[in-house]
Amino acid sequence: MTEAVATRQKAGNTLFAVLGAISFCHLLNDLAQSLLPAIYPILKSGFSLSFAQIGLLTLIYQGTASLLQPVVGLYTDRKPQPYSLPFGMGCTLLGLLTFAFAQSFAVLLAGGALLGLGSAIFHPESSRLARSASGGAHGLAQSLFQVGGNLGSSLGPLMAAFFILPHGRENIAWFALVALVGMILLTALGHWYKNFGRAQRTSQRTAVARQALPRAQVQRALAVLIALLFSKFFYLASITSYYIFYLMHHFQVTPEGAQIYLFVFLAASAAGTFFGGPIGDRLGRKTVIWGSILGVLPFTLALPYVGLAATVALTVVIGLVLSSAFSAIVVYAQELMPGRVGMVSGLFFGFAFGLAGIGAAVLGVIADLTSIEFVYHLCAFLPLIGLFTAFLPDIEKEPRLVKIT
Repeated sequence: MTEAVATRQKAGNTLFAVLGAISFCHLLNDLAQSLLPAIYPILKSGFSLSFAQIGLLTLIYQGTASLLQPVVGLYTDRKPQPYSLPFGMGCTLLGLLTFAFAQSFAVLLAGGALLGLGSAIFHPESSRLARSASGGAHGLAQSLFQVGGNLGSSLGPLMAAFFILPHGRENIAWFALVALVGMILLTALGHWYKNFGRAQRTSQRTAVARQALPRAQVQRALAVLIALLFSKFFYLASITSYYIFYLMHHFQVTPEGAQIYLFVFLAASAAGTFFGGPIGDRLGRKTVIWGSILGVLPFTLALPYVGLAATVALTVVIGLVLSSAFSAIVVYAQELMPGRVGMVSGLFFGFAFGLAGIGAAVLGVIADLTSIEFVYHLCAFLPLIGLFTAFLPDIEKEPRLVKIT
């Protein structure tokens, strides 16, 4: 009996070690990728870019990730590719070097495409790996995985403020070492997934399930989830791409100071991401989605009318609340479409990147035509789309026959 208990404890420790490792790799990946929006002030001045060109660069980067992630996820559902993860991180490494030494806007666009390709390869398979190591706590595993990415994204502005903006764009090349470390760790995780992860998934498939929802109801639910993603990521695009410029223009904050305030927002988003999954495991995904999307409306409506201190405080609340939705949305969709973990992960990460890219491009044009302040007046109403949550089926209340993956 003692030996059996020890074996179970060892297995549990291994799963949390794997979750911690893939979350850390997500941190390294998104840290490297978040350097792009963080260096927009350098790119804007160095290449004389308009807001529309910044939006186009974001669209190329996030559009590439958006279009390719569902394709990668669908392919790896059929043929898992554990060693594709270090290859994706290698694309990110090449993208960083491209931005460090680019001499034209066209080369910047190529660097954005490389970053997008790296993201497209990394996210679907790493999300599946995290679910394989979840031990059935899918919301917790997804949150642990995503919080690493959010922490990495929040560190990007700090790295830019202290290591890139003061010393020049060429210093981005040093962060290629971050991607290299990620490649080494992901190779080890790929080995675990190849040898143990599939067995873990096979044991999880033996869980008994429930009657599947009709196809038409699944399609309607997916449409609602996509509308909610539109609300969330269009608003987030207004922060990640233009919050720096808003602070600099509206409050005369220095570029370095604006980067620090952006870090505060992104750190709050990381915290919100972590709490969303476990709360969804306990209270239900739909409850979290309701509170997250619609719950930020009072704060987004107030944001354009307050001073600097209140702006920072409101963005902290917005980041905490709004970011709690994504883990719940992804796990809800995975349970809505059992057996399609890779495709669902790729689809929703892809939509997230694509909508953020389109949002950045559209909002950049609007900012050029009007003002950066008008962008925040307009985006303040986006959380109203959260009302569509009422049309999501209560899949956690009705037993369904599913195949756990």
